[in-house]
Amino acid sequence: MKILVSAKRVSDPNARLNISRDGKWIEGDVEYILNPFCENAIECALQLAEAHDGTETVAVGIGDDETARFIRQGALARGVDRGILVEADEAVIDSDVIARIYQGLCERERPDILLLGKQAIDGDSNQVGQLVAEYLGWPQATFASKVEIQGDEVIVQREVDGGLETIALTMPCVITADLRLNEPRYASLAGIMKAKKKPLDELEMDDLDLDSTDPKVRVVAMSTPAGRKAGVMVKTVDELVHKLKTEARVV
Repeated sequence: MKILVSAKRVSDPNARLNISRDGKWIEGDVEYILNPFCENAIECALQLAEAHDGTETVAVGIGDDETARFIRQGALARGVDRGILVEADEAVIDSDVIARIYQGLCERERPDILLLGKQAIDGDSNQVGQLVAEYLGWPQATFASKVEIQGDEVIVQREVDGGLETIALTMPCVITADLRLNEPRYASLAGIMKAKKKPLDELEMDDLDLDSTDPKVRVVAMSTPAGRKAGVMVKTVDELVHKLKTEARVV
């Protein structure tokens, strides 16, 4: 069995970001982390590999050369067997192009399971898993909170409005991981040392024979949120109600 798993880097949500002068992207020394949902997907892939002998795990990152560091430190150091870096300009590609890339990788690698984080915390689109499942024609299970393999089927418990749903998928299939799926392990010192020698293939989008690499979504402009205005002190309840009616227009 082979499992392909995402290892996407995202901008650190706790870091201050500087927007470029043209308002199209962020610039300067951007601090990145591994997408938390991808960490859950990686842990799930490792647990499935430990439970089923002969399983190969492959981590995939899409971006520039710096992305390779996150593949090695975030996936290979934890125990994933090998990595693949697809070089692409993150400022240009959208969810559809990323899904096309995974489609090409799946046709090239022929995995039994494609495991993705349910969304990336930078764009929060929650689209790639659904799109790639449609392009491949594979069954899918999103928001997975439990994954098991029973015979020829993958049993997935997923979170839905009002409760939990359990479904059975035939392989090959696409699964997206939720935070409650597991608790990601830390990379050991031995794992970090081994990760330096594990294979990491570097591909370009042209190597995947994609039908289209034109994004369907483009960034028109980005801007920092406006700062909060100072509050206004009022002396009476009547004055407060008057301002809510005439100035704030919320009453």
